[in-house]
Amino acid sequence: MVETQSYCIDIIIQASAVSAALSSFSKELLAEHIKTCVVQDIKEGNNEKVDELIDTLLSKIVK
Repeated sequence: MVETQSYCIDIIIQASAVSAALSSFSKELLAEHIKTCVVQDIKEGNNEKVDELIDTLLSKIVK
């Protein structure tokens, strides 16, 4: 859209839609990760993925 010199507001709207879609996907992926990988690790007595998840949430998501 930038290359074709689309109207700036149209580009902003599209960028916002992409951002919202990616955010929604990330939430679903996080939920699935917790339900599968993290739960399995907890059942096996391994806290590695729990610690990894906490580090990720604190460093990447919480600002």
